[in-house]
Amino acid sequence: MTRTLISSGSSFEAEIGYSRAVVQGDWIFVSGTTGFDYSTMTISGGLEEQAEQCLKNIESALTKAGSSLADVVRVTYVLPNGADFPKCWPILRRYFGTVRPAAMMICAGLSDPRMQIEIEVTALRQPR
Repeated sequence: MTRTLISSGSSFEAEIGYSRAVVQGDWIFVSGTTGFDYSTMTISGGLEEQAEQCLKNIESALTKAGSSLADVVRVTYVLPNGADFPKCWPILRRYFGTVRPAAMMICAGLSDPRMQIEIEVTALRQPR
């Protein structure tokens, strides 16, 4: 089985030593993805904007892997403050409302205090 590494161009990938996504067969594992705009390495101050950017970053990685958000089977949300999670729900519903992957949310400190959310997904490519 071929293993393919997907990069977003984020400086974090080279500095830390990971890939934005790894494709193994029909499975796509997308690393924890934050709200940074990787083309400019900037991040918005608002949680909702960061959640939106996370999902755009994930969507980009899935597209490079020949997949889409429709193939997501598992999602993990990480927020430093769990009480803020409901603010994200309208955005998450817009992206996953019909997909409805298995999901969980955990509270944990993130590596940069500007980060307010990190999202990780697993997708299984479906025949189109």
